[in-house]
Amino acid sequence: MIDIVEEAPAHVGAREVLLDLSFGPDRFAKTSERLREGRLPAFAFTALDETGKLVGTVRLWHVVDEAGQNALLLGPLAVDPECRSQQVGGRLMRHALNQVALSGHGAVILVGDLPYYARFGFQSGLLDAVTLPGPFERDRFLGLELKPAQTSGLSGCLRASGQADLSVGRDYPDVLSAARNAA
Repeated sequence: MIDIVEEAPAHVGAREVLLDLSFGPDRFAKTSERLREGRLPAFAFTALDETGKLVGTVRLWHVVDEAGQNALLLGPLAVDPECRSQQVGGRLMRHALNQVALSGHGAVILVGDLPYYARFGFQSGLLDAVTLPGPFERDRFLGLELKPAQTSGLSGCLRASGQADLSVGRDYPDVLSAARNAA
């Protein structure tokens, strides 16, 4: 049994270990990371197995275009390799998109594989007037309109918005390092 819950501070170490396992050490070099740096997510969900182990994560971030139109950037989505046959990624995506829609947001964008994300309604070609602050593969730049014409109104280079993460750069007990070393 898998439960989808809001991410809690206790999940941070396990989430980072899962992201390292899923995306490797180069994950911080991705262009999408430029839009996440120093910000708190708009939405963050984790999947927990029956023992309470974190087996999946998805987060969404506030972004804004040059004209001030808002959207959400989805990512990263990661699932523990041992659970990939249990539909955890799909459940996380459906839960996150339902919460986003209920909150009144109009558009979600991501950089990902169309064959996977198309089943959730994401499409390529919706973001032709939009760029990211760094290199990206245009054919993997996908959009989902939760309200009509929300992606077609986006233009220019996206930038981060939303609440700043005030913990960035502070000296906290090294929870992440300890969690990574335990893995």
